Amino acid sequence: MRVLVLLSALALLAGCESEPESHVVSAPPPPAPNTAPVTVTTQTTTTGPAVVAQPQPTSTVIVTQAPPAPQQEVVLARPSPEHTWIAGYWTWRDNQYEWMAGHWEIPPQPNAVWVAPRWEPENGAYRFYEGYWNY
Repeated sequence: MRVLVLLSALALLAGCESEPESHVVSAPPPPAPNTAPVTVTTQTTTTGPAVVAQPQPTSTVIVTQAPPAPQQEVVLARPSPEHTWIAGYWTWRDNQYEWMAGHWEIPPQPNAVWVAPRWEPENGAYRFYEGYWNY
């Protein structure tokens, strides 16, 4: 009788397991980087929107290699009316550009506006500015 109860419980539990829904956006790999030497400068500075009381320290990255063109992304269904789409962008990791996939996020305050991260040319190099919520 115990064996029958144990087998019945296992059969019920086996049917409960399912694959989690994936939210990974796949994209083709970026083109091979050019072989020009790359210089990276990292420094810690304090920046942020003027209306935020406590700006957070950020790491500034400057590289001599231009970032690749933004990747095309599939925007998944909006989870709720409160969510805002944060588009994907290129960041610098392990001496190469790495794509950070877009995702939905709830703003920290109702009227907050997302200021997207960006790469800007500066003195023959490219400086990365992190994204932030402006409120």
